[in-house]
Amino acid sequence: MDTIILIGVIVISYLLGSISFSYLFGKLLKGIDIRQHGSGNAGATNTLRVLGVGPGITVLLLDVVKGIVAVLLIRMFTDNQWLHVLAGVAAIVGHNWPIYFGFKGGKGIATTIGVTATLISLPALYAGIIGLLLIATTRYVSLGSLVFTLLMPIFLLIPATQGERHGVALVLFAILICIFAWFRHRTNIVKLLKGQENKIFSKKNAASKGEQS
Repeated sequence: MDTIILIGVIVISYLLGSISFSYLFGKLLKGIDIRQHGSGNAGATNTLRVLGVGPGITVLLLDVVKGIVAVLLIRMFTDNQWLHVLAGVAAIVGHNWPIYFGFKGGKGIATTIGVTATLISLPALYAGIIGLLLIATTRYVSLGSLVFTLLMPIFLLIPATQGERHGVALVLFAILICIFAWFRHRTNIVKLLKGQENKIFSKKNAASKGEQS
């Protein structure tokens, strides 16, 4: 396959990831820059807090779809797992640092869900179920997201949860996005440790910076 085409697909993955649905919904529905409201984060959780449940869920699904499309697109041109990973990472990076919106985006969890669901389906499913249970019981979206990314490389290395044998590229990918997610959520981690993290659907004003998406 022509190298130029593959590079083009990876660039397209980044540009796709750069579409900030949270920002667009804020402008469309309320005429605001959502990055200046709530937590200041352009992601699904802040969309839910600022715009409501419907827009929040819609943004979540659209951000997930970005990750799925990026992987499916590169798969049309190559079977190389390293390139699959690269396209997925490009979409996540695009979400976090969107070229269209001054490189200020979200934290990439929803897009990571889309990428991992396509690349490492079973580990992502198992980790996702646990992450969702944590969110449901604690109402900390950040905690569920952190545990989700932490468990994926673990499940990926357990034969019973692999589903199929995965190559080195996917194992390193799972480790990389775990490190990446924890770094992006470093302020949330501090708040969790101090008991100051905002809970989803909390009635108090959750406008402090660093809220999860």
